[in-house]
Amino acid sequence: MNAIAPQVSSATPLPSAAELDRSLRDASPAEVIAAALKAVGRDKLALVSSFGTESATLLKVMADVDPAIPVIFLDTGWLFEETLAYRDTLVATLGLKDVRSIKPAEETLSREDPERDLWFSDPDACCRIRKVEPLTRALKPFSAWLNGRKRFQGNARADIPVVEDDGARLKFNPFANVSREELEAIFVRAKLPRHPLAASGFRSVGCMPCTSRTAEGEDERAGRWRGRAKTECGIHTMKSS
Repeated sequence: MNAIAPQVSSATPLPSAAELDRSLRDASPAEVIAAALKAVGRDKLALVSSFGTESATLLKVMADVDPAIPVIFLDTGWLFEETLAYRDTLVATLGLKDVRSIKPAEETLSREDPERDLWFSDPDACCRIRKVEPLTRALKPFSAWLNGRKRFQGNARADIPVVEDDGARLKFNPFANVSREELEAIFVRAKLPRHPLAASGFRSVGCMPCTSRTAEGEDERAGRWRGRAKTECGIHTMKSS
């Protein structure tokens, strides 16, 4: 279904994250997205997508609800060419109406990563200037955002709620309760194209220097920042302002 985004009055108080989480605890991903639309309206809602190996599923569900919801894509300057091509494929396939590619500030890159080797010496700082800071800027106009984290991905994601407060806005996790099997069923049922790198062993794809193939039996995110204690880029641990 294509939903007409409701017009939400700026005077209308937003429901709390706790209230929404209680009411949506057992909701389907489409119901969660529709609830986010109802809560803040299309102009104040964004979906943040990496256009990674599982991204097509959330984007498909969103497009079925309202393909004009803004989608924020962080073009870090270190992405695989295959990811950029996949983004274009999914935009065309799903009929996405408003995909915004956000890049790091050139001034910041020149000052803090002039040799493009920060990913090696300080990966947290690299993620901060290439992901966290650009996303913080991009989200400023919005009152809520959607993302594709799932509990089955483990680590810091094992106990995520369906709705949370990131410090400045509502954060909806429509796929929090979705299983690997349900995710695969969406791919198959909708005949969604796969990320070009998935067939060669990349189960989770981020920036080139910090992404490697995943071996059989490994956690699906084991190929991210391999050999380091780091498991998140920071956009899901930041407190927005």
